[in-house]
Amino acid sequence: AAGAVGGGGCSPGSGGSVPVLFCFSVFARPSSVPHGAGYELLIQKFLNLYGDQIDLHRKFVVQLFAEEWGQYIDLPKGFVVSERCKVRLVPLQIQMTTLGNLTPSSTVFFCCDMQERFRPAIKYFGDIISVGQRLLQGARLLGIPVIVTEQYPKGLGNTVQEIDLTGAKLVLPKTKFSMVLPEVEAALAEIPGVRSIVLFGVETHVCIQQTALELIGRGLEVHIVADATSSRSMMDRMFALERLARTGIIVTTSEAILLQLVADKEHPKFKEIQNLIKASAPESGLLSKV
Repeated sequence: AAGAVGGGGCSPGSGGSVPVLFCFSVFARPSSVPHGAGYELLIQKFLNLYGDQIDLHRKFVVQLFAEEWGQYIDLPKGFVVSERCKVRLVPLQIQMTTLGNLTPSSTVFFCCDMQERFRPAIKYFGDIISVGQRLLQGARLLGIPVIVTEQYPKGLGNTVQEIDLTGAKLVLPKTKFSMVLPEVEAALAEIPGVRSIVLFGVETHVCIQQTALELIGRGLEVHIVADATSSRSMMDRMFALERLARTGIIVTTSEAILLQLVADKEHPKFKEIQNLIKASAPESGLLSKV
């Protein structure tokens, strides 16, 4: 995928912003970024401009047009925009494969909006509370960080009392549907080597779906726990899970997650995890509707 041809860097921007030509495939759009913007901001700009055409499961290289060479070069390490320039996003030919491996050291659990006011409205809510409890117990046993959000708790109440949030890294109120808030991104940045997010809660087709899509957009692997997520409508839930699975998100179960994380009968916490699993998932019909 080649960008458009043309001039490279020349004059500095004014008013704190710098003009940049963003090229992707056959497209080229003039825009601007703040003076001093680096790689992350350029990527975000590409997503804003071309997000509907970018396959998020590919790896990319950002390149800069270099007048010295008369062609694009890979973005130099530590590059920041200081003058007018032209950049392009080049997808690598090899598509990333989502393997779905889990290790405690690279995993974070996201518990989404398991709140009191949802109790009468969400199908199988008692059952997903039970599975959610088990997942959080497993996270504590394995030392896995837990991030919890509550959607507009002033109106919808706090997380249900049955769910023990002891030791959670973050419990955060929100109004945005997605859990990917600045505070959450900051918390993830503090955890070295995070690769996988295990996501559960409500509602599957709203907060869970929007959270999952934002997370994979940031290059994280997402595992949705099918027996710990629900909606008011099973139709909405079913189509959300189907859509998410097609994007490469892993739709799985609580038992599969916990046993992947211990991986070996000789794991020092295996017996305790096994005891959690023996309190088997309720026969709710949730998994027959995935």
